Amino acid sequence: MRLKVILATALVAVAFQPVLAAGGFGIGRIKKVTGTAVVERAGAKLPVKPGFVLEKGDTLVTSKGGRVGVTFNDNTRFAAGPNSRVSIPEFQFDDTTHQGQFTANVDKGAVAIISGLIAHSKKDAMKVRTPSALLGVRGTRFVVEVN
Repeated sequence: MRLKVILATALVAVAFQPVLAAGGFGIGRIKKVTGTAVVERAGAKLPVKPGFVLEKGDTLVTSKGGRVGVTFNDNTRFAAGPNSRVSIPEFQFDDTTHQGQFTANVDKGAVAIISGLIAHSKKDAMKVRTPSALLGVRGTRFVVEVN
């Protein structure tokens, strides 16, 4: 019995080693995908489906008919519409203190955002950049559209 517990523990450790090496359980998860969407990560284009784990530095790209819904670890929710390109260069979140930093770059397309705990933690903790503007988010719901 003790040997089974040790083996099970070792298997779990091996199974989660890539996740732990990548910095934990990511910054958020894909919740819904319609049409075609990919994540660009380290030069690779990864097809996404519900449950896909996002990492800091990822770029979400949707096709002409693509849409993707994301929930981040601080409970911020994104919905990217067709022909969108959104990158997440900065995401830090302490789930104990609810403090952190979050920056999203909307290069093109439309993104609906419901801010989470980071935006409520302090002034300018969450920012959304477009090619022509920088939005400081304080805790709200809004849509950003870039043509």
